[in-house]
Amino acid sequence: MVSRVMNKFRLAVVQLQVSSIKAENLSRARCRVKEAAERGSHVVLLPECFNSPYGTSFFSKYAEKIPGESSVVLSEAAREHKVYVVGGSIPEEEDGKLYNTCAVFGPDGEMILKHRKIHLFDINVPGKIRFQESETLSPGRSLSMFDTPFCKVGVGICYDIRFAELAQLYSRKDCQLLLYPGAFNMTTGPAHWEILQRARAVDNQVYVATASPARDETASYVAWGHSTVVNPWGEVVSKAGPEETIIYADIDLQYLADVRQQIPITTQRRDDIYTVTCAQE
Repeated sequence: MVSRVMNKFRLAVVQLQVSSIKAENLSRARCRVKEAAERGSHVVLLPECFNSPYGTSFFSKYAEKIPGESSVVLSEAAREHKVYVVGGSIPEEEDGKLYNTCAVFGPDGEMILKHRKIHLFDINVPGKIRFQESETLSPGRSLSMFDTPFCKVGVGICYDIRFAELAQLYSRKDCQLLLYPGAFNMTTGPAHWEILQRARAVDNQVYVATASPARDETASYVAWGHSTVVNPWGEVVSKAGPEETIIYADIDLQYLADVRQQIPITTQRRDDIYTVTCAQE
């Protein structure tokens, strides 16, 4: 019976409406974690920049240290409701540098992980969008994984999902769920948001979940929304629209094992010809 319970757990993905008022954002996040926990969730994922508007002009204004105001709220929510809280991301300040950072808290309220966005969002699509995170942010320098009683989880932030190597490394290190808080926009969202998630899921035979802010048409940066959960077969099992909501998915690790047995790519790789390695090892 215990084994069956551990083979399946509920993930909640919070698509939060983010305003310019930090205290309001934190209050809404706390309420949504409570709601998700009351509906049986074990892991709750928040969106990228859940405590502030997304934009290079906002990062320094809203930045805080970890621990700090936002991380304390997440810690308290995790402890009060006895869930894992994957804190989307916030602008973090440390030693005069700014980072786009996801803090993860266990059911006891202790911080168990801090992921700094590895790949900064620097793009230029003429006539549509130009954005340069590197104008204000510094990149993270490490992989980020954490263990739960259910499975190991790998974390990336938004643009990190475009880099297949990162997901491959997480899979090789036995992660079965990859979480990407992210704020794709009205250009890249409809073009690439879902296909990237399905690609990462199929390539690595893992569950993939993304958490976007809810869409605000009046914002300077308009998020696509459509937070999603994809299973190891590449099927979308839960998906939001553009508005604030919580979506849920039951992460079935026996189903994941079945997929890997049916199409056993994990044992068919030709390590004698190619390999993906972590440079830090």
